Amino acid sequence: MNIHEYQAKELFEKFGVATPKGKVAATAEEAGAAAREIGGTGLVVKAQVHAGGRGKGTFTNGFKGGVHVINTAEEAQEIAGKMLGQTLVTHQTGPEGKLVSKVLIAKSVDIAKEHYFAILFDRSSSRHAIIASTEGGMNIEEVAEKTPEKIIKEFVHPTLGLQAYQCRKIAAALGLRGALMTQAVKLFTALYKLYIQSDCSLVEVNPLAITTDNQVVALDAKFNFDDNALYRQKDIVTLRDTSEEDPREVAASEFGLSYIGLDGNIACLVNGAGLAMSTMDIIKFHGGEPANFLDVGGGASKDQVAAAFKIILGDPNVKGILVNIFGGIMDCNVIATGIIAAAQETGLSLPLVVRLEGNNVAAGKETLANSGLAITGADDLTDAAQKIVAAVAAA
Repeated sequence: MNIHEYQAKELFEKFGVATPKGKVAATAEEAGAAAREIGGTGLVVKAQVHAGGRGKGTFTNGFKGGVHVINTAEEAQEIAGKMLGQTLVTHQTGPEGKLVSKVLIAKSVDIAKEHYFAILFDRSSSRHAIIASTEGGMNIEEVAEKTPEKIIKEFVHPTLGLQAYQCRKIAAALGLRGALMTQAVKLFTALYKLYIQSDCSLVEVNPLAITTDNQVVALDAKFNFDDNALYRQKDIVTLRDTSEEDPREVAASEFGLSYIGLDGNIACLVNGAGLAMSTMDIIKFHGGEPANFLDVGGGASKDQVAAAFKIILGDPNVKGILVNIFGGIMDCNVIATGIIAAAQETGLSLPLVVRLEGNNVAAGKETLANSGLAITGADDLTDAAQKIVAAVAAA
């Protein structure tokens, strides 16, 4: 789950992370009022979408830039009016862009130096890690590729947590001394507390700014949250903006399904992430293009399978469906019953290949065979992939 910049700013304020004052607005009039409330000159209007590169983006109405520095409430209202209700296209949104429904009005700062700072879970070490760099305000992946020596990495002990000496070590590596180090240590500590207590999987501050009046502030942030921990993060869940997400992914999450849309035309319905990846790979190997990643999990019900079919059929690019189930916890006959119910309810007319294996597989195959529906069975994964690719090609 991701959140908007203005919501990240609210979290910063809650946990005591130094950040410029800001206020969100949904209309041009609200933007003007927010600018007057914040007061002074040197304000910034920032389009709120789940994408980076906003400053260099272009709106489909021709207006350029999703980030503008202004000095008056009137300017804030004018600029916001050109952004709100318009579609912003950046290098991260793709050509379809994203609709801007809110803008952030914030106090701008005079930046002397930009750094990069992030906390994330490093799976290779099974530890939380701090990633920092003196090269802030730019693509950190590019920095890691071209100048890896400028990447600072510090691992957090799983029991002891982030220690003060580690914060000082990171600050020193960033070239911060004296009062700047003191501020940085306080900010790093507050960010780690936010990261842990909010069950984040990523907190990325880019840039972490050093201002001309010697203040250390978090200017912009990206947050990711552990979906598996959202049940205990009621306040965080309320921040979710489903309008920024793929409607199919939203629908899938309501049924406890994992769905990611892709560009192909062969839909996959699989139980288990590893099996889903294998299924997509073998479809590609045999000349097909997967249309999605859809994992129904280890114990899907008949209703979940039916919901999965409806989500798949919501993609107009889908020309065929491959169901690949390995029944461990899963009962193959439950899957078979769900497939039949979904096919009947949706009036499925696309090629459908089903490969079942494992728990109660004989009953599952018999249920499919007696359904009277045009369902093609497969003996193994290779057979299934070849049959669905051929069926789609012949359709």
